Amino acid sequence: MAIVTPKLGAEAQRFLEANLDITSVHVIWTDMCGVIRGKMLRRDEVVPAWNDGRFLPISALVLDMTGQDVPETGLVFDEGDRDVVLWPIPGTFVRIPWIEEPSAQYTAHVCDLDGVPHYADPRNALQSVVKRFKEELGMNPVGAVELEFYLMDRKSAYEGVPTPPRSLVNESRPRHYQAYHMADLDDFAPFFKDLYAYCEIQDLPAKTLISEYGPGQMEIVLRHRTDILDACDEGIMLKRLIKATAEKHGLCATFMAKPYAEWTGSGMHIHVSLEDENGENLFAAEDPTQNELLLNAIGGLKQTMAESMLIFAPNANSYRRFRRSSYAPVAASWGINNRTVALRVPAGPAKSCRIEHRPSGADANPYLVMGAILAGMHHGIVEKLDPGAPIEGNGYQRRAKHIPGNWFEAIDAFYRAPVLKEYFGKQFVDTFCTLKEVEADRFFSEPTLRDYEWYLRTV
Repeated sequence: MAIVTPKLGAEAQRFLEANLDITSVHVIWTDMCGVIRGKMLRRDEVVPAWNDGRFLPISALVLDMTGQDVPETGLVFDEGDRDVVLWPIPGTFVRIPWIEEPSAQYTAHVCDLDGVPHYADPRNALQSVVKRFKEELGMNPVGAVELEFYLMDRKSAYEGVPTPPRSLVNESRPRHYQAYHMADLDDFAPFFKDLYAYCEIQDLPAKTLISEYGPGQMEIVLRHRTDILDACDEGIMLKRLIKATAEKHGLCATFMAKPYAEWTGSGMHIHVSLEDENGENLFAAEDPTQNELLLNAIGGLKQTMAESMLIFAPNANSYRRFRRSSYAPVAASWGINNRTVALRVPAGPAKSCRIEHRPSGADANPYLVMGAILAGMHHGIVEKLDPGAPIEGNGYQRRAKHIPGNWFEAIDAFYRAPVLKEYFGKQFVDTFCTLKEVEADRFFSEPTLRDYEWYLRTV
């Protein structure tokens, strides 16, 4: 049945009238791999694109990390590489502050020609899970995204041998573990000054900034949103903005999960809770072990963690991050005010009680991560799952529910996923699994420098 899509051009027209200097507009969407892709429109094309959508070949939905087609998904030649439509997301039109030509951007999602949201669009997948919370449980998921990333010397990074960057204000170069070191923030003050200014222009609620554990590693926290889709849209926008701002300052910013062998990896921590129709936090509790809804949600997250790992750690490099005593979790565990577990209930007042989900790498797709988290929570609440007692002390020394430790194991677990198929749909699970199977085959088919170092003379 066709869906009648409302005409949205009035919003675009108002934006253009308020920004008369804008000459080009970027349409961005996020593919299954979490890569930001898009089109650039000239000013006179924008209102028609908001009214009638913008065509896109369906193969663009299933590109691997290198941008190569994956015909095995059935969404390339089997579909005749037919068109689908990019529809704008209202409220996402913002200026692009880092480009010399006056430009703007908006976020889009993908629908079929009849207006039905396409299952292979990650944002649509998340929206379907959020809808179940609201319609079946009368609850609204709220949350925030925390992103860790590394600043690197641009020249060395692009040559494939990345090193920490030289300070933007003196001749120093970070070389050690220096968590929360204020001098590291001072060294890159010009970068952060522009970054926060650009966030204001794009209405991104970037808040706390800290120097993380590795040299050149930083973390920026986004304010929590009552619309979980907004939170993920902003996570995607912030990644693009950080990369662009770094380039402007002669740096490279990377969200690889494990860019250096010797230093800690970068995670994407998700803070999530549930509100009732009055905006009250349903997880609120002086003692989290006494809130049954919270415990059931954690129970569901523990049970679904193994099948969700391909979403939380979608790339070959992702699995280098999971090491004991690394602040990256290695088991499906939970605890209160404990950073050695996968699911942490942070310290704080009762009214702010929430779950901090720690397994995902910074390289993961925020829409899919949030969707998998909410699916696990919904499943746990409906089935009233008990998470067991919280872990106290060093969670790395405890045996807990296993999670896949490598890419191939995660692909297999995702393919068999009993719960995620119910929430994302079998078509989505099969397509994403096939995409990653093909990508893994392509990745491991190429000999690397390490192959030659280890085997050239010894075998």
